[in-house]
Amino acid sequence: MKAYKLMRMRKNGTLGSLFINRKAVIPIGVWLEAESYPTKGYAYRPGWHLTFEPNAPHLSENGRVWVEAEVDEGK
Repeated sequence: MKAYKLMRMRKNGTLGSLFINRKAVIPIGVWLEAESYPTKGYAYRPGWHLTFEPNAPHLSENGRVWVEAEVDEGK
């Protein structure tokens, strides 16, 4: 199944998470298992947070890009 995630586009061209585990570089074209990173000040919400359409009006798109992801529906 296809889904979308809004990610930070760094000046060096790498992708990163918007809020949780921000320092990690997210590779393109590589299957990644969802991981959990409890972060002070944020609710505990493990897994990837995706949408079915590239639309999140509550988030700024400045310096960010939508990436298409393939999701395993069985997990």
